Parts: sequence; C-alpha cells; structure tokens
Amino acid sequence: MIEIASEGLKGRVFEMSLADLNGGDEGQAFRKVRLVCEDVQGLNVITNFHGMDMTRDKLCSLIRKWQTLIEANVDVRTTDGYVLRMFAIAFTKKQSNQAPKSTCYAQSGQVRNIRKKMFEIMTEEASKCDLKELVQKL
Repeated sequence: MIEIASEGLKGRVFEMSLADLNGGDEGQAFRKVRLVCEDVQGLNVITNFHGMDMTRDKLCSLIRKWQTLIEANVDVRTTDGYVLRMFAIAFTKKQSNQAPKSTCYAQSGQVRNIRKKMFEIMTEEASKCDLKELVQKL
C-alpha cells in the first residue's frame, strides 16, 4: 500500500501567533490561532479556523490579587452553521472614589448577573454573523 504524503497533513492542527499571520505585528503576539489542514493542493495547504487562545504569560499578567475573576463559556451557532464554544474572562475593577488599599470583590449575586450578561453578549454577537466575521471581531 502506497502512502501519499499529503494524506499525513490532512487533519493536522497548526498553532501560531496572530502576529506571525499578520506579518510581525508584535501587538498581537499574545493571541494564538489554531488552524486545521483541510486539503493539500500542490505546495499550498488549505486550512480552516480551529480555535483561538491567549498565551499563558498574557493571562497571568491580567490576573491580580484583590479582585474577582469571572469566567463564562457558551456554545453558539453562527449563521453559516458552525457551532463554537466561546470562553470569556472578566475582572472587577476599583471605582474611582474607592480607597487605594481596598479590595474590589464582587458578591455571588453580582457575579451571576455579570456572567448572565456575558452569555447574552456572546450569544447575540455570534448568532448574527458567520465564522469569518466572528473571527475578525475576536
């Protein structure tokens, strides 16, 4: 049985930074994009969007003490039929009139309301556009 080299590439997932894809813009280097190989045509590889993530150092730089971290994830369907699982992260922020040494924690009811609003925003934004537009938004 003869094995074709292009068959070994199909289904393979490539992970690269958004800065590499956009020609070296280092302001976007913290975003990692995953692309899956759909087909091989000569020397060209046809890929499709497979996922997007943030680098660990960027996530760690966002997380600080004395604040509440709120995470939400939702499954959404785009207009072109793709089903995506979107994750979002939010943090509480000190008010302008708050003392500098005080904490800015959210109560559990506030966290529930914030997470509910995050669900609504993600569902609304993703359900009214196709995959290409959604990736551009992100």
